[in-house]
Amino acid sequence: MIATATITTTTTPVASATLFSTAFPTSSLISSLKAANFKTLASLNRRNTLRYNSSLSSRPRLLSRRSYRIQASVLQENEKEVVVEESCPPKNFTDNEQKRSLDENSQESSSSSGFERFVIKLEQSVNIFLTDSVIQILDVLYRDRDYPRFFVLETIARVPYFAFISVLHLYESFGWWRKADYLKVHFAESWNEMHHLLIMEELGGNAWWFDRFLSQHMAVFYYFMTVVMYAISPRMAYHFSECVEAHAFETYDKFIKAKGGELKKMAAPEVAIKYYTGGDLYLFDEFQTDRVPNTRRPKIDNLYDVFMNIRDDEAEHCKTMKACQRPGNLRSPHSLAEDAIEEKPESEETVVKEL
Repeated sequence: MIATATITTTTTPVASATLFSTAFPTSSLISSLKAANFKTLASLNRRNTLRYNSSLSSRPRLLSRRSYRIQASVLQENEKEVVVEESCPPKNFTDNEQKRSLDENSQESSSSSGFERFVIKLEQSVNIFLTDSVIQILDVLYRDRDYPRFFVLETIARVPYFAFISVLHLYESFGWWRKADYLKVHFAESWNEMHHLLIMEELGGNAWWFDRFLSQHMAVFYYFMTVVMYAISPRMAYHFSECVEAHAFETYDKFIKAKGGELKKMAAPEVAIKYYTGGDLYLFDEFQTDRVPNTRRPKIDNLYDVFMNIRDDEAEHCKTMKACQRPGNLRSPHSLAEDAIEEKPESEETVVKEL
């Protein structure tokens, strides 16, 4: 006698699965399905992102409203190297999907899409020029002073998230746009960057008056620049922040490779141990929109581990900023987790037969 169970999902676009079992109860099968659904949902933040309304940015007409299959891609804990992807245009369809989209849109839509690509290229060119200019200045001022350079970087890197939250609160006050997940994710990002800054202060990066003066004034200017940029083009503001985070990743990566042996012999700052190994890591999971919550739990044995985790944090910021540049809805990891646990596909049918 063989017991079999079949689970099918007909209308849910997120996951479709058929499971076979010989001895497992039905509840176990449903739990397995939900786990699979959640892993797929976790990748939506990387592929489906900020859908601008008419008051912020015009919706690209080339995009059709049909759903696209999303394949989850979550980094595993045992991966040793974190790779930051280069920025690319926000449209990335397969050949068949692109052909269908072009067939459904008029010649006017194609012209509008061409203009949009030009605007995107212009925005990114301006951002790269501004970022490279600042990097050249920092290279001259902090050639052989690593910790002060990190202090300046972390003072600047947390500013955009304050600016995003400020503009979002303004729109929320006017009743134009209410996106709770954006506020959650951006606050978690600023919380993470703040702890990076506290670590650099404990390492003595803010010892000189000049470094504090320079970083603080740059941060004030950067804040107002980002507010204006975000109000005009959120896509451009997110890309600029991505450039800053990518530079931070590269800076830490070079530092680790050059002085990894020395760092392994040095003790980790207390603030780093509390942040990365503390009991409440909700906000730590919240800013990593490309990961399932609770899948990254750093170890802090020495200063080398601290800088490894800071570097990996910057990579996660890059992924989130890249995701925000594309039309869609940014979802926090915990919102996806709640949906996977509470929501059950309406078309799910389970049939258990015993022969």
